[in-house]
Amino acid sequence: MTTRPSVAVERHLTSDDFARTLAADVRRGLTRRAKTLPPKYFYDTRGSELFERITRLPEYYPTRAERAILTAHADDIAKLSGADTLVELGSGSSEKTRLLLDSMRATGTLRRYVPVDVSDGALLGALKALRDDYPDVEMRGVVADVERHLHLLPRTGNRLVALLGGTIGNLTPGKRRRFLSAVRANLASSDALLLGTDLVKDPRRLVAAYNDTAGVTAEFNRNVLRVVNRHLHADFAPHAFAHVAVWDPNREWIEMRLRSILPQTVHVRDLDLVVDFGTGEELRTEISAKFRQESLEAELAAAGFTLAACWTDPAGDFALSLSTVR
Repeated sequence: MTTRPSVAVERHLTSDDFARTLAADVRRGLTRRAKTLPPKYFYDTRGSELFERITRLPEYYPTRAERAILTAHADDIAKLSGADTLVELGSGSSEKTRLLLDSMRATGTLRRYVPVDVSDGALLGALKALRDDYPDVEMRGVVADVERHLHLLPRTGNRLVALLGGTIGNLTPGKRRRFLSAVRANLASSDALLLGTDLVKDPRRLVAAYNDTAGVTAEFNRNVLRVVNRHLHADFAPHAFAHVAVWDPNREWIEMRLRSILPQTVHVRDLDLVVDFGTGEELRTEISAKFRQESLEAELAAAGFTLAACWTDPAGDFALSLSTVR
């Protein structure tokens, strides 16, 4: 009798780890002169649901553009990489992943899928959704922070490591350099990196993608305050903050901010922290860098990668690049 491949979840991020990291990030971000909170805290259950709604909005083109590239070129990616293992960083719902898995299966190489996410619930939901459709594929979810736990990821097989959705753009240039170098340090010569990057375009379209008319992105942005309230017993009043999205032409990135609409004082009880906001004072919650192909290739080369192929959607809005290890 044939043994069915296993499904397992390994955890490198516990609830205690999350609590400690959140506390440190909130204290550091709210005591700076220019206040910030990291975007990774958008994604509790409600935040993940809001983001799924964002991906279906008419203004938000990146998800559709990336899907178009995968639909057209997943077979090319599977053949060029020769991978038998797909490792997806920040996998979320793993919805677009099916296009890659199907192409890898069609080439006859697919053996295992390793989704990596900070959310235990998202991983379990994705694995459950995929399990019956890929009964011959070993599935091994990993609960981890991709900025801290790359060295702990499974090293079995010839791996295609994928970071989709333009997530790399949430990192500042210095953090991007460190992250890409860390990815390179943990890859073997037979591995490859698949990277999704949003491209520079008309700023009006960029701002609209992060400031939809239905207000879904505004609620998503304010959700970070609800996460802090719940986990650290803070008393942020989310609707006392206006959602703001602006294009920085010098850095070529979008910034999402929350702007205080009145003078207010916020108490973060678990940190014994009191934070004052003046009218109009802003809290930065996300950057989303946009790329040009030449600068992207230079960043990859600096981290030790060689660009093997790069594809865009027909409108040239988004890019998927496949890089090999030098």
